[in-house]
Amino acid sequence: MTEDKLEGVEDYRAPAGGWGALKAVARTLKEQQLSLTGVNALLKANQPDGFDCPGCAWPDPDHTSAFEFCENGAKAITWEATRKRADPEFFSLHTVSEMWDWSDHRIEDSGRLTSPMVYDAASDRFKAISWQQAFDTIGQRLSELSDPNQAEFYTSGRASNEAAFLYQLFVRAFGTNNFPDCSNMCHEATSVGLPQSIGVGKGTVELVDFDKCDLIISIGHNPGTNHPRMMTTLHDASKRGVPIMVFNPLRERALERFAAPQNPVEMITLSSTPIASSYHQIKTGGDIALLKGLIKLLFERDLLEIEDGGAGLLDREFIDKHTFGLDEIKTDVEGTTWDQIYRTSGLGREDFESALNTYVKADRVIICYGMGVTQHFAGTEIVQQLANLLMLRGNIGKPGAGLCPLRGHSNVQGDRTVGITEMPSAALLDGIEKAFGFRPPAEKGHNAVESLKAIISRKSKALICLGGNLAVAMPDPDAVFEGMRQLELVVHIATKPNRSHLLTAETSILLPVLGRTDQDQQGTGLQSVTVEDSMSMVHASKGFLKPPSEQLLSEPAIIAGIAKATIGERYQIPWDEMVEDYDRIRDRIEIVFPEFFDFNLRVRKPGGFRLDIPASRREWHTPNRKANFLVAAGLEDDPRLVDPKCLVLTTIRAHGQYNTTIYNMDDRYRGIFGRRDVILMNKADMDLRGITEGEQVQVAGMDIGQPLKSRVLTGFIAVEYNIPQGSVAGYYPELNKVMALSDFDPRSGTPAYKGAPVTISKWSPSQ
Repeated sequence: MTEDKLEGVEDYRAPAGGWGALKAVARTLKEQQLSLTGVNALLKANQPDGFDCPGCAWPDPDHTSAFEFCENGAKAITWEATRKRADPEFFSLHTVSEMWDWSDHRIEDSGRLTSPMVYDAASDRFKAISWQQAFDTIGQRLSELSDPNQAEFYTSGRASNEAAFLYQLFVRAFGTNNFPDCSNMCHEATSVGLPQSIGVGKGTVELVDFDKCDLIISIGHNPGTNHPRMMTTLHDASKRGVPIMVFNPLRERALERFAAPQNPVEMITLSSTPIASSYHQIKTGGDIALLKGLIKLLFERDLLEIEDGGAGLLDREFIDKHTFGLDEIKTDVEGTTWDQIYRTSGLGREDFESALNTYVKADRVIICYGMGVTQHFAGTEIVQQLANLLMLRGNIGKPGAGLCPLRGHSNVQGDRTVGITEMPSAALLDGIEKAFGFRPPAEKGHNAVESLKAIISRKSKALICLGGNLAVAMPDPDAVFEGMRQLELVVHIATKPNRSHLLTAETSILLPVLGRTDQDQQGTGLQSVTVEDSMSMVHASKGFLKPPSEQLLSEPAIIAGIAKATIGERYQIPWDEMVEDYDRIRDRIEIVFPEFFDFNLRVRKPGGFRLDIPASRREWHTPNRKANFLVAAGLEDDPRLVDPKCLVLTTIRAHGQYNTTIYNMDDRYRGIFGRRDVILMNKADMDLRGITEGEQVQVAGMDIGQPLKSRVLTGFIAVEYNIPQGSVAGYYPELNKVMALSDFDPRSGTPAYKGAPVTISKWSPSQ
C-alpha cells in the first residue's frame, strides 16, 4: 500500500457540528461570492417572517432563535443565493458536449439561470428565447401528442404548495395523472405502508413530543448530514438523560457525539455531547429480521412476565381497544427461528436483549427513520414492522410517542398533500370538480420508475420537470440517459443547470425560476408561498433577496404560462387571477382539500398550523377503523442477497452534498476529502477477495446471481471501514450505475438504493 492510493482518506476524530461546521459555513459563503448578503440570508432562514430553508423538511421550533440554520442548510441557501450566473453569455461560451464532461458539482456551480433558453442542435448550445416563445413552443409540442398520457410531469420536493397545486391542476386539465415525483424515490414506503397500518401516510409526532418522550429509537438515517437541525433536538434529549438507541450499518459521527454550534460552553471548551446511548450495527437489508427479532423477544418476555404473576409487557388495553391482527404477527414471529434472525440481522442475542430491555423500560417512545428503511426491496413492510413494534406497547397516539419519518426535501410531503399523486382519490377528483367545474381523469398514472420505463420504451414522448435532477437521481443511468435523448420535448423549470438539462431532446427548454430566497413580486405585491414539514406543520415562506435577473418568473407564473399555451381557455380556469395573488390559490386549495380550512388566516400566524393527523389522537382511518398489525413475509429484504458471492450495497450521501446536488467533494464526518470514487468495505470482505486498502476495484450489479456487464463501475478505491461484513457503501448518485431500474419495492415503487446486490473484485486499468 502506498500513500497516494489513499489520498483524501483520513481518520477524522472531531465531533459532528462544532467548529468544523462553522468553518464549513464560512467556506461556503466565500465560494459562492457572498459576504453580508449571505449572512443576512442565513439569518432569515426558518424564521416566521423569513423563508423556509430549501434543504430538509425538519420542522421549526415554536420559539425560534436567531440562528435557525445548520451547516448543510447554509450550503443549500448560499448555493441558491450565489452571485454566479449561468446567463446567455455563459451558454454562448460552452457547448453542451463540453459541459457534459464536467463534474456534477461544476455544472451546478455555474450559477443561477437568468433567461429562458432553448437548445440549438446546430451549435450544440443553449440560446436565449423570450418567455412567450418558450410557452408557445411547449404548448404546441404538448398539443401535438396523440394522447396526454404520452407526457410525464415530474415534481421536485422543493416546489411550494401553491406551485404544486397549480401544476397538478394543469396536468389533470391536460388529461393525465402521470406524476413521477421525488417522493417516489424516498418515503413512498411511508405513504403506502402507514395508511394500511394506522390510516395516514405521515408521521404521528410533533416537535414538542421530543420534550416528552423517554426513549428515541433511530433507525436507518444519518441526521448529522441529512437533517442537521435535528441534532439540536437529539442533543437536548441526550442532555436530559433520554436514551437514544441507534440501529444503522455505518457508525455515523453525528449519532456518536455532537458539539452544538449554538452552545457557547461546548464551543469554547471544545467539548461535545454523546448522542447514542447504544449503537447496533445491523447488516444492510437486515431490518425486517431486526424488527421481527425485537417483536419475537417481546412476546417471549411478555409470557414469562405473566407466568411470574405480572401484568405482562404488552399494552393490552390499547391492543384490545384499538388494534387488529395481533395473533397473525405473533404466529409469524413464532415461526421464525432465532438462528435465521441472527444471521440476517447481523446482531446477536445480547444485542436483542439489551435493546428490548431499553424499549420496555420506556413509557413514551419515538421511532425516527429515514431512507435507510424506505429504500429497500421490502421498504413498505419494514415501515409496517416499525408500526407493529410501537403498537405492541401503545406507543402511537399519545404525547411523547409515535412514528417520525424523516422526509428529505423541504416540501416533498406538502406536494403530495396538495395533489401530486399518480393515484388520485375520489375525494381529490370531487374537490377539483367542485372548485373548477371539470372532472379530471381517474385512471392511475405513472410514478417515477414507470415514467422512466415509458420514456426508455419510447411510449412517452415529452417530459416536464418542476425542478429536480430526475435522470441522475434514478438507477440504470445508461438506459435512462439514452431514453431521455429520444424524447420529442423536455422542459426543465430550474434555478441552476444540472446534468439532466444536458440530456437534450428534439426540443429542450430551460425555464429560470425564482428560488426560496428571492422576492416574488406579483400584481398585488410581494407574495409568500407555503410548505409542509415532516411533522405536518404548514407555514409561510417569503423571500427577501433581489432576484438574480429581471427575467425570472415564479413557479406559479411559469406553470400558468405553460397551461394557457397548452389548454387555452379550457374549463375557464382563472390562471392569471391566481398568479396575481397567491391568496387566491390558497382559497382554491381550501376548497379542494377541506383540511386547509381558513388557510390564509391560519398561515399568517407565526409558525403556521398543523394539518390534522387522526392517528395522533388514536383515530384510525383504515377500512376496519383499527390500527392494524401487519405481517411481513420472510426475513430477506431481497432474495438475491443469499448468494454467497453477493455483497449488499447501500448508497449514501456525503456531507458535502444534498441528494444529487454536490456542494463540494468532501465527506468530513467519514474522513473522505476531495474525492467520491470510494467503496467502503469491511476488512474481512476485502481479505476474502484479496483486496488491499487503496487498491482499485470493480463493482458490478447482480441479476439472478450473475454480474451484469452493462452495470459495472471500475477504478473505484477500496477503503477499509467500520461496516458489517457482507455490507458495502458508496456514494449516490455515482453508484446508481450498478443498480437496475427493475429493482424496486413492488408496493411503493421506490428503487432499492439501500440494498443493491453487487460483486466486488480487484481491477486494474490494463484489464
